[in-house]
Amino acid sequence: MAAGAAAGAWVLVLSLWGAVVGSQNITAQIGKPLVLNCKGAPKKPPQQLEWRLNTGRTEAWKVLSPQGSPWDSVARVLPNGSLLLPAIGIQDEGTFRCRATSRNGKETKSNYQVRVYQIPRKPEILDPASELMAGVPNKVGTCVSKGSYPAGTLSWHLDGKPLIPDGKGLSVKEETRRHPETGLFTLQSELMVTPARGGDPRPTFSCSFSPGLPRRRVLHTAPFQLSVWEPVPLEEVQLVVEPEGGAVAPGSTVTLTCEAPAQPPPQIHWIKDGTPLPLPPSPVLLLPEVGPQDQGTYSCVATHPSQGSQESRAVSISIIETGEEGSTAGSVGGPGLGTLALALGILGGLGMAALLIGVIMWRRRQHRREERIVPNPPPQEGPRKPGGGGGACRAESVRGARGSREQCRRALKGPQLDPICQFPFVFPTLRSDPRPILPCTTSIPPHQTVFHSQSLPQ
Repeated sequence: MAAGAAAGAWVLVLSLWGAVVGSQNITAQIGKPLVLNCKGAPKKPPQQLEWRLNTGRTEAWKVLSPQGSPWDSVARVLPNGSLLLPAIGIQDEGTFRCRATSRNGKETKSNYQVRVYQIPRKPEILDPASELMAGVPNKVGTCVSKGSYPAGTLSWHLDGKPLIPDGKGLSVKEETRRHPETGLFTLQSELMVTPARGGDPRPTFSCSFSPGLPRRRVLHTAPFQLSVWEPVPLEEVQLVVEPEGGAVAPGSTVTLTCEAPAQPPPQIHWIKDGTPLPLPPSPVLLLPEVGPQDQGTYSCVATHPSQGSQESRAVSISIIETGEEGSTAGSVGGPGLGTLALALGILGGLGMAALLIGVIMWRRRQHRREERIVPNPPPQEGPRKPGGGGGACRAESVRGARGSREQCRRALKGPQLDPICQFPFVFPTLRSDPRPILPCTTSIPPHQTVFHSQSLPQ
């Protein structure tokens, strides 16, 4: 009596916890308990029944009976003859058979096909687009579902209607992965669309997951809306070089800018002398410290996703040279050449200063030569000093010129005065054949000076 009550209690508890079934095809959620009923088995011992299992855990048929030992934590026979699986898993999928003999000798067979399932969480959209461009393929986003069994399927929807890939304006790239330990699936679906020009400017997209078991439960993502804009045509590509003209001195910096107004912005690649440069796309090409290796012809190519490629006009970059000899001297002996230039500048300055001083002195002496002192009224006669002369007239030789009192008298136009002869001098810059100048001054005030020019002796 006690044993029957206990068996009834087990059946009641398991009915509430799991499932007591007797149909041919069974579906059970992974991790939940499962009870399979053996039809025709006596409700109380002694019982004549036998369970045979062929699942992912067995290589051949596994036999269980009420008199036998439980199969670890996988399965065991209950007192009423039912088979309990405490936590069914993926490896428990398979065939379960029970053969029971009643007390009057009637034999009954039960046959079950068991499948398991796991419902994942709602799918999500990874890397959703913020906007779409009409006329070109656009990635809308990637729909991902994790932890399903069986794998199930992902579907895309536009404005609530299913999208069917056509390989032209609509394509879907799917990927399915299975976890090596749990056996659960991860699904991934990437949607690519090409919006028509002039179409709906605000389409709404969503994604849904349909499980393999049970089929009635469909999981949807939250819908999201995108804006569609029309592209701006690619205009003529312009190449601007700075400094203008492209002719620079060695070591200078050259900046090349490729102007290609369009939406979306095109990718810019660079070409030198007809060969593409191995550089990442950029609208600006900087050439620092330009050298001979940088000389050549440059152009840029703008590549638009919907309008193809367009190349700019070519510009030439060259180095300004003062001459081969000057360039060599400047590159090899630059410091020495600078010192020499400084020395020549100093010498030139000194020469100019000397020339200026010479001109000033010459002007002064020329003025003195041409100057004539106007005599004062004739002096009163007075006693003359003994010796009768106002002083000796002595002249030193200048390039052969000699001064004498007679010459002075002749210069003074009269013998009545005794002149004072001063030293002759010569202006070397006056003529190519200079003449000595003999200054003569009277000895009695008021003094009068006359400049006498004499020829040099041959």
